Amino acid sequence: MSTSNTPAFAVGSKSFTAVAINTASKAGEWIQSKVGDFTSLHTKYSAQDLVTEVDKGAEKMIRNLILTHFPTHSILGEEGVEPGPEASQRALEEASSAEYLWIVDPLDGTTNFVHGFPFFSVSIALAYKGEVIVGVVYNPIHNELYVAEKGKGAYLKGRKMEVSPEKTLSESLIATGFPADRHGTLPANLRGVQALSPKVRNMRVAGSAALHMAYVAAGRLSGFYEIGLNSWDMAAGALLIEESGGRVTDTLGNPYHLGVRHVVASNGHIHDELQKELADVSATGY
Repeated sequence: MSTSNTPAFAVGSKSFTAVAINTASKAGEWIQSKVGDFTSLHTKYSAQDLVTEVDKGAEKMIRNLILTHFPTHSILGEEGVEPGPEASQRALEEASSAEYLWIVDPLDGTTNFVHGFPFFSVSIALAYKGEVIVGVVYNPIHNELYVAEKGKGAYLKGRKMEVSPEKTLSESLIATGFPADRHGTLPANLRGVQALSPKVRNMRVAGSAALHMAYVAAGRLSGFYEIGLNSWDMAAGALLIEESGGRVTDTLGNPYHLGVRHVVASNGHIHDELQKELADVSATGY
């Protein structure tokens, strides 16, 4: 969030960041009001890949709010894409030629939402010619809004975020996730868990990649990795981390871009060590 009077990345008088914040806040408030009050529950790609009418309703709300302000912009949202990694990759490729592309996960952590476990989020990013310039992750349960603008830093409740100071894995708190793809990507993730758990201070699996990445940006986690994510899981979180002084790459150590599906994110200090441990046990997804 810019401290100057002129908002960054503005078209006319409309700030991209202000629209992202407003949209995430409204969607998050509505999602919170629906905890324990949804009526439909379906599976998508697997028995662990859930969707409710709240996911779909939140995405519709987000689309409408963004297009009201920026009718010529493109939107890539999770619920508008067929399930499965191939469909996700295809959808991103089709949308990647857009000058302005909003990348939206209306409810990251649907399984948590369904069970009433209070760890889920709204993730909204804006990419300009393929580069993420605005990222917002909102946790409605704790009313925490994480905001980043390219080159302007990342903020939580008006305070500039900084990544954690840990220098080694042995003093680090690391998070991961268990992918919905139980046969392809889950075994690789579990190899990583088995290799890392004896070498780190502890590990967490809380069920929202976007919030895990926001926690890395805020210094609450030293690092995060997961195999088999999609652009909408990571786009906002990646910018939050980079603008907080951290580092985001694929699991082979290559720079992050919207097409990355296997990610390592950290405070920067432990990044190479974390990436190497995953590579050593073939837990990169490649």
